[in-house]
Amino acid sequence: MNLPELINKEPTFDRLLQVAVEVFAEFGFRAATVREICSKAHVNVASVNYYFRSKEALYTQALAFAFEEANQRYPQDAALDSSLPAEQRLKFFIENFLHKLLDDSQLGWHSKLITREIAEPTRALDDIIATAIVPHCALLEAIIRQILAEKASIAMVHRCMTSILGQCLMFKHSRSIIDRLYPHLIADQSAIQETADHIAQFSLLALNGLKDTPGRPPL
Repeated sequence: MNLPELINKEPTFDRLLQVAVEVFAEFGFRAATVREICSKAHVNVASVNYYFRSKEALYTQALAFAFEEANQRYPQDAALDSSLPAEQRLKFFIENFLHKLLDDSQLGWHSKLITREIAEPTRALDDIIATAIVPHCALLEAIIRQILAEKASIAMVHRCMTSILGQCLMFKHSRSIIDRLYPHLIADQSAIQETADHIAQFSLLALNGLKDTPGRPPL
């Protein structure tokens, strides 16, 4: 699946995609109905069959569209810049990822849909992993490998990746708890930035500790 190819200039197509993101995010693939999506989009029910052939195809494209919209709003250009030090690229990666996760604008529906798909996977997940998630993981892996240098095994790199991503995802998936216990940590854009800076600093200290610890067991 080529995500840019999903952008169709026909207003009905675009409207169906936008509404489908919201309805699927709210109810999930199984509970959402084509009738509800078409009603909210103010189009004929036959439009889904005309443009997408099936509810499953509409869901797959809505999910891909959600990732594409999020990536357009929060591009990883700085993290991709190989001329920058790896430590700085990691900081940019974390900033971008955390702000994307916690976006409360219209993009919040996209994030909610993606979160629901991960929690309740459908057959669309494999395509999304291949086209949208793998490139970001590959970028983070390259950055971490550069920081750890030649000493790092693939298992160590992957454990470091999941540790860093997990720190960010905590604020998304446990947001209802964070909002009740420590709301100041993500109260506004400035607070989110400070939290991103902390995660980056914390992660770099850990990575440098792994790199500099002599005689550590291989992972």
